[in-house]
Amino acid sequence: MEKLLFIYYSLLFCLATITFTCSATTYTVGDSSGWDISTNLDTWIADKMFKVGDALVFQYSSGQSVEEVTKENYDTCNITNVLATYGNGNTTVPLTRGGDRYFVSGNKLYCLGGMKLHVHVEGDDKSLAPTIAPKAVAGSDENTATLSHSPSSKKSTHLSAGTVNYCARNALISFVMVATYLIIM
Repeated sequence: MEKLLFIYYSLLFCLATITFTCSATTYTVGDSSGWDISTNLDTWIADKMFKVGDALVFQYSSGQSVEEVTKENYDTCNITNVLATYGNGNTTVPLTRGGDRYFVSGNKLYCLGGMKLHVHVEGDDKSLAPTIAPKAVAGSDENTATLSHSPSSKKSTHLSAGTVNYCARNALISFVMVATYLIIM
């Protein structure tokens, strides 16, 4: 009977581990204010913790843009040599790897005025690129992988293929640990 209870609790532990590690969140940058010069992005990001599999939604007017840049370009608001440019007014950026990401306004004066965002993504530094072709955003000027977006600041989303791979790895590790323990018993 004790062994049966142990197996039951071990399986519950595995399920809890999978559920906890497999949640993805979509964040609308700036909440209802969006990606705008009037938004205090330092205050907005202060209580956020980003994980691999989450996504950022930038909502902005058609005259604006979002540039993903290096740390050096972020610090100086240099927008001449960017990693990616987004300009369709509604951009979803999936966070597919751990580490730091830097975003600035395409308008250098706005960037100098504080319209820039540094995001630290928790997780390993290995890329969790989707195993299927990414879905493009209609009207986008950039071919990027996207997740469905929501007008809310923080919302659970459907999992991307990269997140599913991450979850499957964690589930397998949990299963192997329990199975090894049961074999030893």
